Amino acid sequence: MNSFTLVLIEVLLAVIAAPIVGGLLTGIDRKITARMQRRKGPPLLQPFYDVAKLLQKESSTVNMFTRFFTSFSLFFTVLAVVLLFIGQDLLLCIFSFTLAMIFFVIMGYSGYSPYSFIGAERELIQIMCYEPMILIMAFGFYESTGSFKISETLVQSTPVITKIPLIFLGFIFILTIKLRKSPFDLSMSHHAHQELVKGITTELTGICMAMVEVTHWFETVFSLALVYVFFIWANPYSHVIAVAACLIAYFLEILIDNIFARLKWEPVLRTSWIVTGAASLANFIILGLI
Repeated sequence: MNSFTLVLIEVLLAVIAAPIVGGLLTGIDRKITARMQRRKGPPLLQPFYDVAKLLQKESSTVNMFTRFFTSFSLFFTVLAVVLLFIGQDLLLCIFSFTLAMIFFVIMGYSGYSPYSFIGAERELIQIMCYEPMILIMAFGFYESTGSFKISETLVQSTPVITKIPLIFLGFIFILTIKLRKSPFDLSMSHHAHQELVKGITTELTGICMAMVEVTHWFETVFSLALVYVFFIWANPYSHVIAVAACLIAYFLEILIDNIFARLKWEPVLRTSWIVTGAASLANFIILGLI
């Protein structure tokens, strides 16, 4: 089997497996959340049922560009996941992911509802909160491995987290934003009590809303995959440890989501920059001294 065929198989695996894993994680999230609130909760496969139902509904968009921007948001999110799965440049993965979020914001601005407009502004604030930390994480990887290539982590003698543990803690902090969990779910929420109806997705129906849900599945997989690469190294058992770390991180985010109320955008921006900035600076100082 040549290298091109192998890469093609990895790409197809990423495109097929990522939404399945993301949908299952969303179903697990709902079940755990329900148990924490002493409810039975929906079936594990309910996210897939919801998307299937949305695909059957007639799409009524108030703007002809809404589906265009939503489609490009999904495309670049899928591209970011694929690039990460095949071990490509981490910066390229991040730039693709950020571009997807920019299209998502433009989609919100393209609507006429004030809820959609406010949701788009809050989404921009969220990008301001987590994007610096994600870029800092990429440079932390470079300092640890000497390369931005994800594949380089597989030849390291020790996992990356042993060199940049504080940067990892900063990333876990902003992971709450990326997974759209309280107290940082400013622009939209998967909960019924969202005060801005559905925020940036207020005007979306049918296939557009289905694409947003699938995009969120890919976002979840991408975010947890970044946790995964912190824990892998040149050890055949490291993948088991990395998967366990991803599951623990995801459970922690669900727990945080259920015990904290939503914050206003000012403390979200302030705390994210202070916490991630302090953790990153301290870690780079330690790396410099070592």
